[in-house]
Amino acid sequence: MSLPAAATPTGRPGPAAEGGTVVAPAAPGRLGVPLALDQAARYLPALEVWVSARRTELDALDRAALDSPHGSAATADLLLSMALWKSVADRAALLAATWGGGRVGPVEQERLSTLVWGRLDTRMTAPGSPAGVAEMAAGLAVSLPEACRLSDALVASLRVRLGLDLSAAEVTARLRALRAQLERIREQVGTEPPGTHQQQGAATAARLARRLAEVGDKAGRGGDVDGLLGPLEIEASTTERDLIVGSARRREAASRLDRARSLRTELEAREAALQQLVHRCVGTVDPAPRYAVPDVSALGPVPNTPTALDAYLRRLEQVSRAMSVVQDAYGQALRDHEELVARLDALQAKATALGVADQPDLSRAHALAAETLARRPCPVRIAEQLVGVYLSYLGAATATAPPTPPEEPHP
Repeated sequence: MSLPAAATPTGRPGPAAEGGTVVAPAAPGRLGVPLALDQAARYLPALEVWVSARRTELDALDRAALDSPHGSAATADLLLSMALWKSVADRAALLAATWGGGRVGPVEQERLSTLVWGRLDTRMTAPGSPAGVAEMAAGLAVSLPEACRLSDALVASLRVRLGLDLSAAEVTARLRALRAQLERIREQVGTEPPGTHQQQGAATAARLARRLAEVGDKAGRGGDVDGLLGPLEIEASTTERDLIVGSARRREAASRLDRARSLRTELEAREAALQQLVHRCVGTVDPAPRYAVPDVSALGPVPNTPTALDAYLRRLEQVSRAMSVVQDAYGQALRDHEELVARLDALQAKATALGVADQPDLSRAHALAAETLARRPCPVRIAEQLVGVYLSYLGAATATAPPTPPEEPHP
């Protein structure tokens, strides 16, 4: 269960995670705002250090899972942590390439902001991973800061689950990390839409804060809090993970809703254009194709629930494919008619060049073919035969026509 090979942005190894866990640096700026040069100069090296140290830490956790009797229960979170690390490492490499040692302009600053706050669109499930966290987070599109925070939460949970012993001096660091994590949970709860989920999240955050205060007080009195810190870290990590996953899923659902509305608008425009194409084709050729133009309005309004939205998007795609079939059929029928007209004109031009266009048989054949092609709707099969008759008369006329005498040279 080893990590995939990937280098840090500059290829230099970062510090090892000795004993404690590393915490991702706070991401500067926000989406749509160019990243300031001083912010990028501080954030990118810190992110590079985090990527390298996190890989070392995950390697250590992987070894601990192999040696632990409870290691199999941590497989899903380990796989997800490794996939998260790979996505962050790849994005960090793109950031380093864009940064180019600080040789950036306004365009590169905007790209840096997009790379930091844009979605990673990572597939977080490894083949054969057990049911659990990995499947719950499969395919989520999270930003770089969210992926780092999710990785921090998962690693903190893994360290406790695998029973890694920490020294007494690290209790203070664990309490500090829990306070920072609780603050992130409060911020994440604030982004929840008003309703039951936000109320539940606020109640959970308040309960975690009370437990953290009790543990801190006991630690301050010199009590042993190792047995209390573990469950508290696991619950805090689980809460933060669930909040991040829920936020990412809401954004993904909103993105699908916008896509469904945009696709429906496009299909309505295509439907109107196809109706005109069908009307023109039916009035021009006979027989015309017999396909019905899909009615977009029959799909009903765009739903706003995830399950119904997925089914609606599939139906929109089916309608789009059906419209392509209709367009190809009716468009080809019109093109075939235009090719017949162009072929007759080319044959007449050839007859004129050969000096046989005025022969009675050719004149009658051309007039009949041209009149049939100009009829609305045009009987296409008869027109094809008449153009073939004209071609036969032209072949016969050119076979019996006397050779054209050579021109006399000018003195």
